Amino acid sequence: MGLYREQGIVLRSYKLGETDRILHILSQGRGKVRAVAKGVRKPGSRFGGRLEPYGHVDLQLYEGRSGLDIINQAELITPFHEVRSDWTLSACGSVMVEAADRIAQEHERFPALFLLVLDGLRLLAQHPAQPAVVLDAFLLRLASVAGYQAALDACASCGTPGRHATFHLDLGGLLCDDCAPAGSQPLADGVLDGLHALASSDWGVTDELDPRVRRLSGSLVASYLTHHLGRPLTAWDLVPR
Repeated sequence: MGLYREQGIVLRSYKLGETDRILHILSQGRGKVRAVAKGVRKPGSRFGGRLEPYGHVDLQLYEGRSGLDIINQAELITPFHEVRSDWTLSACGSVMVEAADRIAQEHERFPALFLLVLDGLRLLAQHPAQPAVVLDAFLLRLASVAGYQAALDACASCGTPGRHATFHLDLGGLLCDDCAPAGSQPLADGVLDGLHALASSDWGVTDELDPRVRRLSGSLVASYLTHHLGRPLTAWDLVPR
């Protein structure tokens, strides 16, 4: 046990006793860390507003015996106050960090997830025209880094390449006519293009989505992630569509 230093993103926090808080932090080098910020709820706390949700912070922590580390120092790198101060952006940010908290494991390094959350928050802070589309793109990429990458260029069952018409949640992507179960409903027009745009490495592609395609694609992404997470994200209901 001892002191260590980490960069992290504050995913969530909740009260402990009268003055403390427990924080879930997605760290760059140690995965998810649960830590106590002692006295953070006292007026004039030395932590000030440096441990707010979404904040990208530089921390000094002490390894605790009970599975809870102790935050000794905290410095803000990026506060993302633009996200916190806008209702829609904050709703989208809440879904992002809740999803990351659900996927991240304690003390298991996950740099791809850390960078994805940081990129998603940075894009929200730029006040995009369609923040819900940024969220959908984030969630589809989150599924990919978590090992649930959707097959969008070939049949998820037999591997036959092509733009197949059916999407199967359990099998993880498109199915060709031979593999699709009888009575399967094909994707609506434009939805496959929408999914490709959301999965693109170019976040800006999402600005070009037609509103109908955007809603249908986002709904499918939500269903896909819910299927693999086992239950829906509670913050989803806050996001305006």
